[in-house]
Amino acid sequence: MKGLKIALFLALSGIGAHAFADNGQSTAEASKTPIESYTYGTSLDIKKIITMTEIADECGPVPAQMTYEDSKGQRHVLQYQVMGTGCSNG
Repeated sequence: MKGLKIALFLALSGIGAHAFADNGQSTAEASKTPIESYTYGTSLDIKKIITMTEIADECGPVPAQMTYEDSKGQRHVLQYQVMGTGCSNG
Protein backbone atom coordinates (compact mmCIF):
# COMPACT_ATOMS: atom_id res chain seq x y z
CA MET A 1 0.00 0.00 0.00
CA LYS A 2 2.85 2.35 0.83
CA GLY A 3 4.43 1.69 -2.58
CA LEU A 4 1.14 2.50 -4.28
CA LYS A 5 0.93 5.80 -2.41
CA ILE A 6 4.47 6.71 -3.47
CA ALA A 7 3.78 5.81 -7.10
CA LEU A 8 0.58 7.85 -7.06
CA PHE A 9 2.40 10.79 -5.48
CA LEU A 10 5.11 10.72 -8.15
CA ALA A 11 2.56 10.46 -10.95
CA LEU A 12 0.42 13.32 -9.67
CA SER A 13 3.26 15.52 -8.49
CA GLY A 14 4.00 16.59 -12.04
CA ILE A 15 0.57 18.22 -12.23
CA GLY A 16 1.04 20.51 -9.23
CA ALA A 17 4.79 20.95 -9.40
CA HIS A 18 4.72 24.61 -10.31
CA ALA A 19 2.57 25.45 -7.32
CA PHE A 20 5.28 24.23 -4.96
CA ALA A 21 8.37 25.21 -6.95
CA ASP A 22 10.88 27.65 -5.48
CA ASN A 23 12.48 29.44 -8.42
CA GLY A 24 15.15 31.03 -6.21
CA GLN A 25 17.38 27.95 -6.15
CA SER A 26 20.61 28.39 -8.06
CA THR A 27 21.74 25.76 -10.52
CA ALA A 28 25.16 25.73 -8.84
CA GLU A 29 23.56 24.67 -5.56
CA ALA A 30 21.56 21.93 -7.27
CA SER A 31 24.64 20.56 -9.01
CA LYS A 32 26.37 19.99 -5.64
CA THR A 33 23.66 17.58 -4.51
CA PRO A 34 24.18 13.97 -5.66
CA ILE A 35 21.37 12.50 -7.75
CA GLU A 36 19.51 9.59 -6.14
CA SER A 37 17.64 7.11 -8.35
CA TYR A 38 14.15 6.12 -7.27
CA THR A 39 13.44 2.40 -7.09
CA TYR A 40 10.34 0.61 -5.88
CA GLY A 41 10.42 0.62 -2.10
CA THR A 42 12.67 3.69 -1.75
CA SER A 43 11.85 5.41 1.53
CA LEU A 44 11.13 9.09 0.90
CA ASP A 45 11.10 11.87 3.50
CA ILE A 46 9.72 14.84 1.55
CA LYS A 47 8.86 17.96 3.52
CA LYS A 48 9.06 20.55 0.72
CA ILE A 49 9.39 20.25 -3.05
CA ILE A 50 11.88 22.80 -4.39
CA THR A 51 11.88 22.14 -8.16
CA MET A 52 10.75 19.56 -10.67
CA THR A 53 11.92 19.15 -14.26
CA GLU A 54 9.53 19.57 -17.16
CA ILE A 55 8.13 16.31 -18.53
CA ALA A 56 9.42 15.54 -22.04
CA ASP A 57 6.97 15.67 -24.95
CA GLU A 58 7.47 12.01 -25.89
CA CYS A 59 5.17 9.01 -25.87
CA GLY A 60 6.62 6.60 -23.34
CA PRO A 61 8.56 6.60 -20.08
CA VAL A 62 10.98 9.53 -19.70
CA PRO A 63 13.35 10.55 -16.89
CA ALA A 64 12.37 13.36 -14.53
CA GLN A 65 14.03 14.92 -11.50
CA MET A 66 12.70 16.42 -8.31
CA THR A 67 14.71 18.50 -5.85
CA TYR A 68 13.26 18.47 -2.36
CA GLU A 69 14.04 19.11 1.31
CA ASP A 70 13.57 16.41 3.90
CA SER A 71 12.32 16.88 7.46
CA LYS A 72 15.89 17.68 8.59
CA GLY A 73 16.29 20.47 6.02
CA GLN A 74 18.70 18.54 3.78
CA ARG A 75 18.29 18.84 0.01
CA HIS A 76 17.98 15.80 -2.22
CA VAL A 77 17.70 15.32 -5.98
CA LEU A 78 15.61 12.31 -6.97
CA GLN A 79 15.55 10.91 -10.50
CA TYR A 80 12.58 8.77 -11.52
CA GLN A 81 10.58 7.69 -14.59
CA VAL A 82 7.26 9.24 -15.64
CA MET A 83 5.06 8.85 -18.70
CA GLY A 84 5.84 11.51 -21.30
CA THR A 85 3.25 14.04 -22.39
CA GLY A 86 3.48 13.24 -26.12
CA CYS A 87 0.91 10.45 -26.28
CA SER A 88 -2.47 11.14 -27.83
CA ASN A 89 -5.64 9.07 -27.98
CA GLY A 90 -6.54 9.98 -31.53
